Order: sequence, then C-alpha cells, then structure tokens
Amino acid sequence: MINIVLFEPEIPQNTGNIMRTCAGTGAKLHLIKPLGFNLDEKSIKRSGANYIEHCDYELYENIEDFFNKNEGTYYFLTRYGTKPHTFFDYSDKEENIYLIFGKESTGIPKEILKPHLDNCMRIPINTNIRALNLSNSVAIMLYEVLRQQDYPNLLYYDEFKGKNYLSD
Repeated sequence: MINIVLFEPEIPQNTGNIMRTCAGTGAKLHLIKPLGFNLDEKSIKRSGANYIEHCDYELYENIEDFFNKNEGTYYFLTRYGTKPHTFFDYSDKEENIYLIFGKESTGIPKEILKPHLDNCMRIPINTNIRALNLSNSVAIMLYEVLRQQDYPNLLYYDEFKGKNYLSD
C-alpha cells in the first residue's frame, strides 16, 4: 500500500489538494498533528472539491503515535536529502510504503531524519528556490511510486467518455 504522510501541515489548500490526489490514486493519507487548520474549513473542501469523502485518511497526535501504529518502509522527502527521489526502488506492490513530507515552513525536524538518513531524498531543483510546493511534491513522488508499480488499479483512459473517445 502507498501512504502519504504529512508532518504538521500548515496550509489547508495544500492538504485539500493532497486529499484529492490521494482520493484519485487510492493512496492513504496520514496527518500528524498539530495541523495549521481545522479539517472542516471551507478551504480544505474547496481544494479537495467533492472528493474528500473518497480520501482514506487518519489523524495522529504526534510523530511517535504515527510510528507506533504503522510498519513498513519510510521515505523522507527533504531539501537536505542527497539522493534523488528516482534513486529508490518502489516496485514491490506488497510493501507498505510511507512517503513522509514535512510542514511547509520548516520541513521535517533533523532529529526525525537522522535515524533514517539512508531513506532521505530530495526532488532535484535549481538554486532559484528552496523547495517545491508541498502538494506538487506529493504528486511527483506518488506518481513515481505508481509508475514503478505500473499504476495498479488506475485507469489508462477516461471511463466516462470511453476508451476510443479521441479516435471516434
């Protein structure tokens, strides 16, 4: 199973976008408190559109609560990582994969990252910015995992218009 983990997210629009992405891919979302917003805020619903009810998500009181309840392989996205996100093999569909992202303002604290240095990574960017937007980073990472797993349970065509819509 593919899991997206947000450590203390601060911006409701990012979380709403991520909820929509998780709903559309079947990834489970894990939210680690404190959150910088209430989950019932209009901005969450606006960003997630009408898809939030299709998002499988769970709340945790803190990072220890999350680690105690979840087993698998943890991957940490951080601008301080020295390996590109494509360096890792995510192809095992039976593995519980957790992609962990930090809060928008400060990322994941160093004391959480240090025991997991082998699984710290970054999405390569130039020096013009410090980091990509959180919801964009989640989408990039999630689709890299899905690509390596050959997009399990996802459609290769629009089911509403049909497989031959463009050729008809």
